[in-house]
Amino acid sequence: MPLSFSFASKLRRCPRPRLRSPGLAVALAAAALLAGCAVGPDYARPAPPPGTDLPAFKESGQWQPAAPAEIDARSGWWRVYGDPQLDALVEEANQANPTLAQAEAQYRQAQAAVQGARAAFFPTVGLNASGNRGRSISNGIISEGNSHAWSLQASWEPDLWGGVRRQVEAADDSAQARAADLAAAQLAVQAAVVDDYIQLRLDDQQLALYARTIEGYRKALALTQAQYRAGVVTAGDVALAQNTLAAAQAQAVDLELTRRQLEHALAVLLGKTPGAFSLPALPLDAHWQVVLPATPAGLPSQLLERRPDIAGAERRVAAANAQIGVAQAAYYPNLILGASGGYQGSGFGPWFLTPGRVWALGAALAATLFDGGARSAQVEQARAALDAAAASYRQTVLGGFQEVEDNLAALGELAVERVAQEEAARAAHVAEQVYLAQYRAGTGLYTSVATAQAQSLAADRAVLQLRAREFAASVALIKAVGGGWSSDELDAQTAQAFSSSSTSE
Repeated sequence: MPLSFSFASKLRRCPRPRLRSPGLAVALAAAALLAGCAVGPDYARPAPPPGTDLPAFKESGQWQPAAPAEIDARSGWWRVYGDPQLDALVEEANQANPTLAQAEAQYRQAQAAVQGARAAFFPTVGLNASGNRGRSISNGIISEGNSHAWSLQASWEPDLWGGVRRQVEAADDSAQARAADLAAAQLAVQAAVVDDYIQLRLDDQQLALYARTIEGYRKALALTQAQYRAGVVTAGDVALAQNTLAAAQAQAVDLELTRRQLEHALAVLLGKTPGAFSLPALPLDAHWQVVLPATPAGLPSQLLERRPDIAGAERRVAAANAQIGVAQAAYYPNLILGASGGYQGSGFGPWFLTPGRVWALGAALAATLFDGGARSAQVEQARAALDAAAASYRQTVLGGFQEVEDNLAALGELAVERVAQEEAARAAHVAEQVYLAQYRAGTGLYTSVATAQAQSLAADRAVLQLRAREFAASVALIKAVGGGWSSDELDAQTAQAFSSSSTSE
């Protein structure tokens, strides 16, 4: 499917002139100006890699039938996870993240470059004014007097060969690429906030798991110590219970470190120092539940419209194509039209009177006859830059498709793995209870209890870790398909509105 860009109007290519006489040069210049031709190749979007027109992704599974329109970057795709605190954090990041402020400033810079390029269509007008008092000697006669002058000068270089139009076209394409960069930066920041927050909350759940487990291990240690004092078990059983408890406590400390680092990462995403941000842990008895959405992936061809980085890469190809025309325009002569008018005289009194008025009109035609191949080298550089931009575009498309396929495959396989792991966790819980009951009754060994406890903890933690991987893959997939972003947002007015949330206070 083609990208929904507003391309510059097609300009006819100009033949390279063969100047035989000044009259012919002027005639060619006038004809070219009226015809509106422009040097350089007209833009044609590079063909994407094979496979973008397939009816479904290779790993589409259950996600392919969903409609891409269900996720919209501007309406808050992150709300599908169903956590109000997450929604508030993403909105805060949209307003305060420094990376988004940088991308928005770069977009405004590109917009200003377009305005600067368009200025070349218009004449330049200047004003000069001077006043002097002097003394002179002529034939022995000394005289002193004042002289004053002012004038307006105007010059204009008609865009005969379309070089200025190609420059404007390149600047406009670059500005659209910057708009796509802004959208990509916003999507990346939003995805990072969602991913870090969900991973942090799942760490809270793991810490709650360890808190319950450590409390159970303390009771098991107390039971073992009581039985040791009664002479029922050996000192080895006590040491084993102590080892099990201490190992769980160490793992909990390591998990707490991971949570703190995630909290620091969230602070930076919100534009704050880690010391200025804190996200309290969930209570141990809290039931935090976030929704794992059914992520719409759409069709492969739709990915070319949904990802801002792909759209930005395509716009850079268009800008590189326009630069070829800019380089080729150097082969053609330049026509500069000039005019000036003003006054000069010996005082202010007669200003604007006819005898003191001066004016001039003129035209200059200049062309380079020999430059040692400099212009040819510039054209070849521009063509090489176009080839590089086209290759970068295709690589961006391939990378986007790989991200989608990888995360579609991950979501499918992780769901199956999690179901199996949950079954393993249930079995481990049963085994732990059985061995603990046997140990209390004096019919089992503590080594069996310790083994069952370790397996139960590992199984529960594996379930939570699989959930974390599922959510990470879900966020990565939404980001990979563009978060519902559309290439239609590349026009300046919409892109400006799209970026306002990242700069408003």
